This record gives sequence, structure tokens and C-alpha cells, in this order.
Amino acid sequence: MKTIPIAIVDDHTLMSKALENMIAENPQYKVVMNHPNGEDFIEALEKTADLPAVVLMDINMPFKNGIETTEWLSGHYPDIKVIALTMEDDEKVLIKMLKAGAKGYLLKDMQPSILFQAIDTVFEKGSFYTDFVAQKLLKVKTEDLKNQSLLSELKEREIEFIKLACSELTYKEIADKMCLSPKTIDGYRDSVFIKLDIKNRVGLVLFAMKHNLC
Repeated sequence: MKTIPIAIVDDHTLMSKALENMIAENPQYKVVMNHPNGEDFIEALEKTADLPAVVLMDINMPFKNGIETTEWLSGHYPDIKVIALTMEDDEKVLIKMLKAGAKGYLLKDMQPSILFQAIDTVFEKGSFYTDFVAQKLLKVKTEDLKNQSLLSELKEREIEFIKLACSELTYKEIADKMCLSPKTIDGYRDSVFIKLDIKNRVGLVLFAMKHNLC
């Protein structure tokens, strides 16, 4: 039976020690490193021959956070698999961590059995996602597809109108800028509001900012 070497990187001492003690009770796993931040972990990693196969990585840490450390690992030690351990269920943080190279993402209130299942799966197969993570990823993907669909529905002149609407110009001034009548601009505005399901110019500007149109 192969023992899986594990590193813990977490600035919460009680949490990291509790994890280490729990893992130590199972002969299938061995904690070979335990550090309070990414900077200390990287420094120690470059000096040891006893490399971990799986890293349990906190996200919010001083000096070098989990996202930065995972990015570094992806570039220097791509065979080491990272499982993010966090209290945050923010999909933006989730996406950043997965883009950095994390192979799993677990909330710290998980059951111990889920943790060991994640370690085994990541070690043997490369990645592990709970239903929670899968739902978050599906939501993000669905929203991306929806936004791509919305953008594809906009005509070139409507996009031009949206960009100008991000300025301080009045609708009449936008009409002059586009060499169109105010009535035509009103038509563009109403059409864009319907297509994007927004109610006012503020909503239009927020949409434009989100999609780098202004």
C-alpha cells in the first residue's frame, strides 16, 4: 500500500495542526510539510528531496496567498497536485484558484471522509470536484454562454451606442456623434434595453463595463 505524501499550507495554526493530526491517524497518508504561507512553503520545497504529491492549500494567507502559490507550483512543480481548502464559496475565487492550477476545491466545513476521498482521487486521477463546485462551475459557464449570446445579438451600431452611453454625453449628443436622429437613438436604446433585460442607463453602463465595452 502506497503512502501519499501531503503538504499543508495554512496560516491558521489550529486548522493546520488539526489537519495534520487527523491525517497522521491514517497510515495511507503522511504529512511531509506544514507551513503558514506560500512563501515559507516554496522556500522549504526548494530545499527538500521529500516532495509532497498533494498540497492542501489555504487561499487567504499573508506574504504569498494560495492563488499565487498554486500558480508558482503549476510552473515549477506541475506534478504536485493542489487541493484548495477555504471558507469562501465565492465563484470568482473558485475560478481564480482553478485557473491557477488547483485540482480540487473544498470548503473547510467538509466531512473528513470527503477530504480523504479528494486526496485519493486527485492523487490517482488528477482532479476532484464536489457537487458544490460542479454547480458553481455550471453556473459560471451558463452565465458566460448567456452573455456571449447577448453580445452576439447586438448589432454593430448598437454596440457603438453602448460605448457612447458610457460617457457623459446626453442621448441627443450621442445622436449627433453617430450622425443619427434622436428618434433613431431612442430606438437603439429601447432595443438594447430589451435585448439585455435592463431598465436604465446605469444598468447599460454596468453591462458594458463587465464586458469591456467601455
